[in-house]
Parts: sequence; structure tokens; C-alpha cells
Amino acid sequence: MIHVEIQAKSEDNFAQRMFSYNLRIFDKFAKPAISLAILCDADSTWKPNQYSYNYPDCGLHFRFGTVKLLDYQNRWTELENSDNPFATVVMAHLKTQQTTKQLGERKTWKFSLIRRLYEQGLQERDIRNLYRFIDWVMILPKGLEAEFWQEFKQFEQERTMSYITTGERIGYERGKEEGQQEQAQTLVLRQLQKRVGELPQQVREQIQGLSLEQLEALGEALLDFSAIADLLNWLQTHQTVSAES
Repeated sequence: MIHVEIQAKSEDNFAQRMFSYNLRIFDKFAKPAISLAILCDADSTWKPNQYSYNYPDCGLHFRFGTVKLLDYQNRWTELENSDNPFATVVMAHLKTQQTTKQLGERKTWKFSLIRRLYEQGLQERDIRNLYRFIDWVMILPKGLEAEFWQEFKQFEQERTMSYITTGERIGYERGKEEGQQEQAQTLVLRQLQKRVGELPQQVREQIQGLSLEQLEALGEALLDFSAIADLLNWLQTHQTVSAES
């Protein structure tokens, strides 16, 4: 059995949690599991790979595998030359981290990575699945998002392919046009969890109480968040403004 954990930020007790999950799997299925951690954080020094304790006459040492996506920054040519679909996933993640303050450049890379799916000759189903991941990770403000999809629509027309249509893309405009506020909430919560980690229940409830316009504003603001404190400050400011209005 294989246990895979994807971790978006450094966490003091992560190694202990990896051991706990591995132990639960063994306890439930009576079979050992291979544990692998995929580390998506931005801290190049954080590389947990073991958990241990020692007492008189009792001790434990648990090791688990890790893949640090940040390490692939120095292996970019290897990623570009790879036909493994996971290489594109890693490239999208790295470019998202690198373009936090350079959204125009992010738009360029988003287009390049999705175009890469076509050029690799992948099956339509694989293109759709990888496209959805790239679209979810490489978030753009509404203005740049509109420019991106206009350019991409022209690209598909030139290639006489239409695997991905504007109506499929995940974004706030679709939620707004269809009047699906719940959909917008779900999207924002997923994006926040990826950027700042697990959200306390009280914070989730605050976000669920936002209007659609506030959700759109938060969706753009979270591009600059690096910790949950950024989110809390944003909520306090905007709820205060709303109350005064």
C-alpha cells in the first residue's frame, strides 16, 4: 500500500503526522504502507523525512520518502524534456510560486504550459485533466484572465482543436453569471487552503458569509497572501468597511 501526503507549507509536527497516518494504515489493514510526502512549500531548508523517539528499553525510528518540488527549480531543462505529465504539474507549481508579484509573466507561463499539453500529443482526456490543474493553480486577476482566454481561444482555432472551451474554465465570472455563490465560495476556500494551509472553522464561516462581490475581491487579494495572518487582516478590514457602509 502507498500513502501519499501533499503538504503546502512547513509544519513542526508534520513528521509525527506522517508516522501517525502510516500507523493507522497498518492498524486498519494489517499491512505495511510506503509513505511519501510531496512538499510544495517555499522553504528550501524544510525537508522532513523521519520521526523518532527514545525511552529506556523502548524506541522508534520511522523514515519516509520525500519529493521537494522546489528542488526542481535547478532541473528545469529536465522537466521541459520530460514526457511525464507530472513534469507539467511541477512546472506549473514552480511558476506559480515564482510569479506571485509578476502576474503578467504568470499569464505568459500559463499559456505556455497549457499549449505544451497539445504539443506533447497527449490524449484529450489527459489534456483536460492537466488543464484543470493548471487553471486552478495559476490564478490570474479578471483582466489578465480575460486576455488569456481570448489568446487561448485563438490558439485552439488555429490548431482546429477544441478540447477546452471557455465555458469549462473555473473562475469567478462563471460563478457570477450563473448566480452560483456557493461555487465561488468553494473555489476561494480551495485556493486559500493551498496558499495558507488548513483554515479554522470560524474563518471558513466568515468566508461563507461574504457576498459574491467580496468573494471576487478576496479571490484577487489572496494572490499576495503567504500566511493565514494575511487572510485574517483582509477579513477584518473588509468586514469593518462593510459594517460602516
